[in-house]
Amino acid sequence: MFTPAILVSACGSLILTTSQRLSRSLDRQREVAQLLRQNQQLAATATPDPAEHGHLTQQLLFAIRRARLLQRAMTSLHFTLSIFIGSILSIGIFELIDSAAAWLIALLSVLGATMLLYASVLLIKESGLARSDVAEETAYLTQFTIADQNRIIKK
Repeated sequence: MFTPAILVSACGSLILTTSQRLSRSLDRQREVAQLLRQNQQLAATATPDPAEHGHLTQQLLFAIRRARLLQRAMTSLHFTLSIFIGSILSIGIFELIDSAAAWLIALLSVLGATMLLYASVLLIKESGLARSDVAEETAYLTQFTIADQNRIIKK
């Protein structure tokens, strides 16, 4: 009973951190969507910067992809949690009725571990996407810093 109980705790921690990541990703998605709307409103009165529009569109796509991965990971983690709780419950029931249905406990454990692995792969993919998002954002912002430095040097 100890191993599933430890894995229940691990799943709970992953659910909490994944939920926070999803919340931040959705906040970012809303923020970028708002900036895109402002950019479109500006187009009615002035010429918007196409580079900024492209950057914001790219940022929105990153946020959407990250949110989808995190939602899939959350679903997988909740399912995994249910499986591990089911295995704890089955251990208790089999002890009460003095049954030796170890195959069911083993099946639940393997299924839970497989789902936990799947959720981990999704979180790794999301982390890679987040890294790419930060790299794109940094590259976009760095171009302004370099342009400002060049302007200062020319003066």
